Amino acid sequence: MPIPSLKDQFAALIAAPSVSCTQAHWDQSNRPVIDLLAGWLGDLGFSCEVQEVTPGKFNLLASYGSGPGGLVLAGHSDTVPFDAELWTAEPLQLREADDRWYGLGVCDMKGFFALIIEAVLPLLDKPFRQPLLILATCDEESSMSGARALADAGRPLGRAAVIGEPTGLRPVRLHKGIMMEGIEIHGQSGHSSNPAYGHSALEAMHDVMSELIALRREWQNQYNNPLFDVPQPTLNLGCIHGGDNPNRICGQCSLEYDLRPLPGMEPDQLRDAIAGRLRPIADKHQVKIDLAPLFPSVPAFDQPADTELVKLAERLTGHVAEAVAFATEAPYLQQLGCETLVLGPGDIACAHQPDEYLDLDRIEPTVRVLRGMIEHYCLQPGRG
Repeated sequence: MPIPSLKDQFAALIAAPSVSCTQAHWDQSNRPVIDLLAGWLGDLGFSCEVQEVTPGKFNLLASYGSGPGGLVLAGHSDTVPFDAELWTAEPLQLREADDRWYGLGVCDMKGFFALIIEAVLPLLDKPFRQPLLILATCDEESSMSGARALADAGRPLGRAAVIGEPTGLRPVRLHKGIMMEGIEIHGQSGHSSNPAYGHSALEAMHDVMSELIALRREWQNQYNNPLFDVPQPTLNLGCIHGGDNPNRICGQCSLEYDLRPLPGMEPDQLRDAIAGRLRPIADKHQVKIDLAPLFPSVPAFDQPADTELVKLAERLTGHVAEAVAFATEAPYLQQLGCETLVLGPGDIACAHQPDEYLDLDRIEPTVRVLRGMIEHYCLQPGRG
């Protein structure tokens, strides 16, 4: 049975709901998307392996050809939640207007899988000297559990990996990491008429915040990468909660912050540095300070500029590889031994927004670039 046309594939992928969210009432299984892709790729002769990561959440690894090396073309099968009333039309229905396709996931990034299929179709009757692997992961938009599970399993994938996140078809070889962390201070409440009746968690938090700001300043003086629009690491004090009444010494206070490290800054070392700076504050105020990640951190990503994949992508796209502010699954594929790059047709400015779109004039160049990569890694001799 012939697989659907490119546009019909886009339409089917967009129509298959796959929202990933930390809020349970939004969160959905990605199985409908995985089943679509496995059906189409299976019909094309790919060997398809579906892996359940957590209940209702699945990865798909489809391979064509065999042997070591080869190319991985990867993306996530989930989308962010959406505000339907802010869209011009139904978010889960593909719409064409203004030389664009509109729909949830058309840019970020379910549509990428249809473009992979379009690129490989005319090559399937040629001998594959190295395998092509198509990877669809779950929950990138929330926990990245799909990519984390692959990294934890440690199973080698391919020689090179390209993740089709929206980069405007410009190769990306660096991005910052993400650390979202919490600080909880437990003091002793008491009557405000006498400071000796308690130990103020709020006053201790004042010193904690001052120390974090000082540490941020030190890190920004120490680390700098001019390839990024914001060349230093950032630390944002995001939200704070503490106390319950003006006439009570504050017994509990919590702070949540966001730290975006540059490549070369290891999350565990940053946490140790923060913990070391806060211990004297706990002693001074006679309070207990607990530190814990709110979510597992995402490492920063850095693929060296002189590697084969980066040079190939620069030649095929005509653009020098650059750095972006958003995080991806790239460090997890890199941990599995792949040279890794982020490269996709969409624009990040319209991702996670109402009326998400993909410009139609990006389709042909994307297919050409992907086909060139498949030919380079899978069809040419001596690429093992």
